[in-house]
Amino acid sequence: MNDLQIPDGLGFEGRVAIVSGGGAAGDGIGNGRAAAILLARAGCKVCVVDQLADAAERTVEMIAAEGGEAAALAADVTSEDDCRAMVAATLERFGRLDFLDNNIGIGSRGSVVDEDPEIWRRVMQVNVETMFLAAKYAIPAMIESGGGAIVNVSSISALRPRGLTAYTVSKGAAIALTRAMAVDHGGEGVRVNCVAPGPVYTPMVYAGGMSDQAREQRRLASVLKIEGTGWDVGHTVRFLLSDQARYITGQTIVVDGGVTLLAPERDAQG
Repeated sequence: MNDLQIPDGLGFEGRVAIVSGGGAAGDGIGNGRAAAILLARAGCKVCVVDQLADAAERTVEMIAAEGGEAAALAADVTSEDDCRAMVAATLERFGRLDFLDNNIGIGSRGSVVDEDPEIWRRVMQVNVETMFLAAKYAIPAMIESGGGAIVNVSSISALRPRGLTAYTVSKGAAIALTRAMAVDHGGEGVRVNCVAPGPVYTPMVYAGGMSDQAREQRRLASVLKIEGTGWDVGHTVRFLLSDQARYITGQTIVVDGGVTLLAPERDAQG
């Protein structure tokens, strides 16, 4: 055995994370809220960022109820000024920045023939440019703090196209951006990985009025025949940010119950 000590713990005590898209409707558990709560449970201080102040504040309340420490920030991460201010506010409040969970995204349907160019541009802006802008200001702060880690949230749609072309391209770009940033900043002590969720059941899904039949269809679409939730994504994000993932960078972890092992159903939601 060599002298290198492999960490037994997660390594979050005294460290600070930004979770974008960290709110959710009501008390629902979306991917970002789950990650924020789980990071706080592990001892991390969390800046919960959401476009809706109430949603971010509710996540902070949930963290505080468990004895964790977090701050809410309303921001539009499609704005460069807001991304710069987001990092500055985190440094002012907590004194450092170690982690970033890029968890912003919107969907769209249709082929390149069907898609409206304005919607195409908006999907790229929200799903890709937000990751670029957040990382642009977060990475120098992480380096100043001694290094850190980033997780970008993609989708299995990047790996299994099914009639959501703009969304698929944007989520594929998230994977490419992850790999590029991992190479660019690994030597500066910053790891960058990606999570590609499958059809997890979150507030964003059920707020759209999904029927019980469609929900059951999604559950049965997985190899495991179980329903994924925001917690499944949150646990994966926390692992990739943790010291236990110290030798992992530039990778995409699929969290889908095995859905991508099966033939796609083009009319399925997920």
